[in-house]
Amino acid sequence: MEESGGKWRKITIFAAQKVLYRCKMRLFGNIEAKIDAKGRVFLPSTFRKELQAGEVTCLWMRKDLFERCLILYPEQRWNELVDAMRERLSPWVAREQLLYRQFVADTERVVLDGNGRFLIPRRYLQMADIEQSVRFIGMGDSIEIWSESHTQKPFVEMEDMGEALSMIMSEKPKD
Repeated sequence: MEESGGKWRKITIFAAQKVLYRCKMRLFGNIEAKIDAKGRVFLPSTFRKELQAGEVTCLWMRKDLFERCLILYPEQRWNELVDAMRERLSPWVAREQLLYRQFVADTERVVLDGNGRFLIPRRYLQMADIEQSVRFIGMGDSIEIWSESHTQKPFVEMEDMGEALSMIMSEKPKD
């Protein structure tokens, strides 16, 4: 407890500190799956196990901003993204409010059924050009869902990848 006061008033501040253990998601892998006629797909067991270990009960899905794929965010990670965005975008600036509205309006809450399946609504299937086969790609703290047809070629050619990573990783970290 801290106290601060002056000539005019006395203010008491109660400082409660919580110590939270935060499990860092490690969602990696590249797994193919099929979508059934109703638009349901099994979340690969490697990802389900990792999410269960992190006590994740729900995911948030949205279309990627830059690519034709969908992204599944564990709820805690999604909340962090939305909070960070809300801190940077002012509700008093019309364009910023429109950006925030569009970002959160294009989301879908995902809860797995007892078999580990979830439904991908038709509008999301269309946004990502997904038909029957998908590829789940673990991105560390999120999972991308790609149409199998969009993953036939490498995202980056190996020569370019080696050169780019060499340049990026040899730079000194920014303080």
